[in-house]
Amino acid sequence: MHKTLILFIKKVYNYETIKVIIKLQERMRGVFMIKVGIVGATGYAGAELVRLLLQREDVKIVGYGSKSFVGESYSGIFRSMYKYADDICENDNVSKLSKKADIIFTATPQGFLAENINDEVLANAKIIDLSADFRIKDVDVYEKWYKLEHKSKNLIKEAVYGLPELYREDIKKASLIANPGCYPTCSILSLQPLLKHKLIDENSIIIDAKSGTSGAGRSAKVDNLFCEVNENMKAYGIGSHRHTPEIEAQLSKAAGEDIVISFTPHLVPMMRGILVTAYAALKPNVSEEDIKKCI
Repeated sequence: MHKTLILFIKKVYNYETIKVIIKLQERMRGVFMIKVGIVGATGYAGAELVRLLLQREDVKIVGYGSKSFVGESYSGIFRSMYKYADDICENDNVSKLSKKADIIFTATPQGFLAENINDEVLANAKIIDLSADFRIKDVDVYEKWYKLEHKSKNLIKEAVYGLPELYREDIKKASLIANPGCYPTCSILSLQPLLKHKLIDENSIIIDAKSGTSGAGRSAKVDNLFCEVNENMKAYGIGSHRHTPEIEAQLSKAAGEDIVISFTPHLVPMMRGILVTAYAALKPNVSEEDIKKCI
């Protein structure tokens, strides 16, 4: 088939183009399918991963991990997935899943991956962790804010912070990727260029953030009940939200010095989404044109 294809189009395309076309055709037929496993597939983040990955023709989901729904069909939990994802949910066994997946997403609570990852898992599969286990390089800071003992301290240095706008090339080569938190993503992307180019006062940063209820996860909580959230808005985690050190670490790296922020998150009556409004005082003689150039 390949020889026939080359003979047919050799007068139109050069050889390199032909090779690309052949590779794309093979991928479409499943020759180079990326096998993906998802641990925590029945939470909100996991379900969104499933929805996105099922749209890709070069991806096959080979494992749906869910501690809460072992033995149940995925489409039985999310009826919109009927005929798209009828696989049976397995336990959250990262080691077992790594033997059949090229990439594993862990959409799990803090501490889960750190307790279940090892060198064998990383040798078998690339890991993209949606928890905070490997986002913060200073283990003492992690343990202070998350009130957990980190079980894989030896792997923290190896992990790459998964914000492609800042670390795209490092992400490509990484075996362990720490997916950024929701508030940190918005906050870092809005402030990092200004700090990097020394345009704002490093001691004046205020972050006012608002999030929908799905950010708190799928587990039932009184604070997230309809009657608590509807037609209401409230600040929470004032001075103690666990995304604070993650934001400060990345902004400190951009600024080249320690950054301390004032960060206040709010819960608003919507399902999903985040709005961050960041404030900072401009340094003397900084113009509007200076700001436009840096972003």
